Amino acid sequence: MFYLQPALYLNQTQSLLILALVAIILFGAKRLPDSARALGRSLRIFKSEVKELNKDDKKVDDDGKSAS
Repeated sequence: MFYLQPALYLNQTQSLLILALVAIILFGAKRLPDSARALGRSLRIFKSEVKELNKDDKKVDDDGKSAS
């Protein structure tokens, strides 16, 4: 059986802190808010498109046609 070293176990808070530190190192503190804003916009657009597709599929199913 394979066991991980205890040093590899991280709780959620430690993981988030490490992720934040890596993001600051990669993007820099000045670009980080702009990057987060752009990511938020992209996610909002993606969610709205998925919602529209689900609406279209539901409409087609309600009309009695196949969803293909």
